[in-house]
Amino acid sequence: MSIDPFRLAEAATAASLTLGSAVLPAAWNVLDTSLVAVLAAVWLMLTSGVYALHAVTFDCFRLTGQRRRRIFSFTRSEE
Repeated sequence: MSIDPFRLAEAATAASLTLGSAVLPAAWNVLDTSLVAVLAAVWLMLTSGVYALHAVTFDCFRLTGQRRRRIFSFTRSEE
């Protein structure tokens, strides 16, 4: 299995937004090299976690053919 660059970019962006909005404002005044290393490690873990969840979800949908069956009632109106 190869790494999808678009999925990786989306996961990295989501991890950056999450980490940046939650942690960075509180830690901005005390940033040092050890804290930057910890934040980088947390960013890598968030990126890999989001990438893995998206890969499993979307590959499962693709393999099972659920998009072709259109069983998602919340995306279409039933009127």
